[in-house]
Amino acid sequence: MKKILLIEDNDDIRSNTAEILALSSYQVIEAENGKIGVEKAIENGPDLIICDIMMPVLDGYGVLHAVHKNEGIKNTPFIFLTAKAERSDFRKGMELGADDYITKPFSGTELLNAVDSRLKKIELLKEQMYPGIDKLQQLIEFPLGKNVLQSLTDGRNINVYKKKQIVYSEGNHPNRLYYVLKGKVKGYKRNDDGKELVTDLFSPGDFLGYVALMEGTVYQDTAVALELTELAVIPVEDFEELVYSNREVAQKFIRMLANNVSAKESQLLGLAYNSLRKKVAEALLLLQKKYQVADEPEFAISIGRESLAAIAGTATESLIRTLGDFRNEKLIDIQDSRITIINPKKLEHLLN
Repeated sequence: MKKILLIEDNDDIRSNTAEILALSSYQVIEAENGKIGVEKAIENGPDLIICDIMMPVLDGYGVLHAVHKNEGIKNTPFIFLTAKAERSDFRKGMELGADDYITKPFSGTELLNAVDSRLKKIELLKEQMYPGIDKLQQLIEFPLGKNVLQSLTDGRNINVYKKKQIVYSEGNHPNRLYYVLKGKVKGYKRNDDGKELVTDLFSPGDFLGYVALMEGTVYQDTAVALELTELAVIPVEDFEELVYSNREVAQKFIRMLANNVSAKESQLLGLAYNSLRKKVAEALLLLQKKYQVADEPEFAISIGRESLAAIAGTATESLIRTLGDFRNEKLIDIQDSRITIINPKKLEHLLN
């Protein structure tokens, strides 16, 4: 059942709209103002947000801005409810990233058509690659009736990598695309002094090696398995044929490239300006985001301190002291090399 967050300060409109949505088998989460709406969006991770513009505490534009700033919900489809039909309001909302508008008063049919349209579109345009071959298969089925993923993977090798085994090395020319079926992989670079910086983390459902393929350059980092890992191997010729012949696939990898650039920019800013505590907290949260299993009550991972220091971009000794502080503050628990995150919200909002 799809979850819809409805943010509306008018009790009657909110109640009536929620009833229409509920009768159409949607799970409705209600919020009476923008501030509560943002909190419920972060807490519940809705599939769609419907939000009034003119509200007390925090207006609809503020809600949309806050949603786009939160990594977990920034891609959620967003529909504005507004009693104003002036062109300037429409333009402002679209510039901020709204997906659609419904002008009050509206009929139940108008509401449900808008909701259905947005939910269908997001299924086609989701930027996150789903874990598992079956899920990925759904994303690249095409009208020609040919299952593209099947044609790429049938008869191809599934490479198995032991812990610490290199997948590809910095400076080498790429000749294949990798898709993670099982396990964990990290990308890293080393400076002339041998100090390591982790550039990326990969989990089941992720592609790796596509940046160098699409840029036509050599690998800019080294990829190594963090544990026993299985990778589907797709030859570069088949990857290029797929990208050049299918616009949807090309767009998906272009979006992945754009996200990769944004992530690297955020990483550089964090390394340059974040405090030691903030760097360590963000490294722990990054691990949680990449590797937490669905419905897992608490996230725990076994990771060496040198590897974690490389992710945080700090010295191992400094990392160890900071982890000790976090344990004393009951933000994490430590058992040997295993770290359990106890209070992720406090880690996320840690002051710089």
